[in-house]
Amino acid sequence: MAKNNAKVAGGQDRGVTTRQITSVVIVVLSIWFIAVNTESTKIRFWVPEVEAPLWLVLAGAFVLGGITMWLIGRNRRSR
Repeated sequence: MAKNNAKVAGGQDRGVTTRQITSVVIVVLSIWFIAVNTESTKIRFWVPEVEAPLWLVLAGAFVLGGITMWLIGRNRRSR
């Protein structure tokens, strides 16, 4: 059985990887989860207490998590 090893200029595969599919699924589910949670919530940072829409808190957590994973991945590649 022959494998499809078609490559574009630069030696990169044209196919979609499992990592890309997983990333898209996680982003879509996260956006859906953020969109359905619209009520307001209280958040306590050590001393101050802030009231904010839950979707904003979830979106902020998602963005911070993405930045953290990007930094970790970048650090691993540089080794």
